[in-house]
Amino acid sequence: MEEKYYEAEKVLQKYHQEHLLKSYENLNNQKKEELLREILTIDFEQVENLYKGINNIQKNNAEKKIEPIEYVDEAKLTEEQINMYKQKGKEVLKSAKYAVIIMAGGQGTRLRTQWT
Repeated sequence: MEEKYYEAEKVLQKYHQEHLLKSYENLNNQKKEELLREILTIDFEQVENLYKGINNIQKNNAEKKIEPIEYVDEAKLTEEQINMYKQKGKEVLKSAKYAVIIMAGGQGTRLRTQWT
């Protein structure tokens, strides 16, 4: 286990994450082994690259603005309009330019979500 500790310590030093071993000595042997295993399975290089990539995304999107969409009361739409909006939504999602996130705590019944 001592070898794993030094290996983990070396990785953590490279990525300035030594604080992850701060309370190592307070753990029992099982927890120590678990912590070292987790540290050694994390791809810190990928995490660092993702973190650095956030800055590029923010710079590239600095001029883009999120604007609200026009409100449409579904209850006032005709069946034809509803189908048109559904088709338009499917086309937009297939274009891979937009994403839709629906946040609900249940089965989506209040939002009348149909997963088709």
